[in-house]
Amino acid sequence: MSRILCIDDEAAILRLLTVILQRDGHVAVTAPDARAGLAAVGAGGIDAVLLDLGLPDRDGLELLGALRALAAVPVIVISARADVQEKVAALDLGAVDYVTKPFDGDELLARLRVALRGAGTQAGRDGILIHGPIRLDRSRHDVSVHDRPVALTPREFAVLAELVAAGGRILTHGALLESVWGKAHQHDVEYLRVVIRALRLKLEDDPSQPRLIRNEPGIGYRLD
Repeated sequence: MSRILCIDDEAAILRLLTVILQRDGHVAVTAPDARAGLAAVGAGGIDAVLLDLGLPDRDGLELLGALRALAAVPVIVISARADVQEKVAALDLGAVDYVTKPFDGDELLARLRVALRGAGTQAGRDGILIHGPIRLDRSRHDVSVHDRPVALTPREFAVLAELVAAGGRILTHGALLESVWGKAHQHDVEYLRVVIRALRLKLEDDPSQPRLIRNEPGIGYRLD
């Protein structure tokens, strides 16, 4: 049973989120503004946060940074703001996912499960990581898919390791480029596209219809 903090200034949304979360066996903790949300996270015992960006007392993106500095809990943004750059900004600030209002309850729960799994995956970043059919050994630089060994270049291995370690969360183009190529190449998206194409050729059953490495248009990539 996980304790999920919902930060939203709309009482109807808080009631809806409470029903959805309780239906899936979670405990919902609600906060109508940024101040109450920070207090709830500071008190401890929160496993994940569902955050609205349009709060009355503080900008949601600013609050996101404060939450991530206060505790290492996954934050999923739930917002009516559908602009791609807004999504990229939230993800680059540490959100693990971005859900646009109006949202489907079952989809939100699925994304929450991914976020909670991803929070546990981080502990294994230096060892063996497993995501679906992918098994990746960081220390030995070994990768297998469905128990079939796959030979990867150092760049391909580094990108795949970041995706596997993310546990199904979205990683933005900028985050992947900075992690693998360095800050100077944050905007060289074509570098990343070349590596993703190569990974799909080596990992996917049908690279023309990828099922493992999924594209989030204009934002980044995630493992399905």
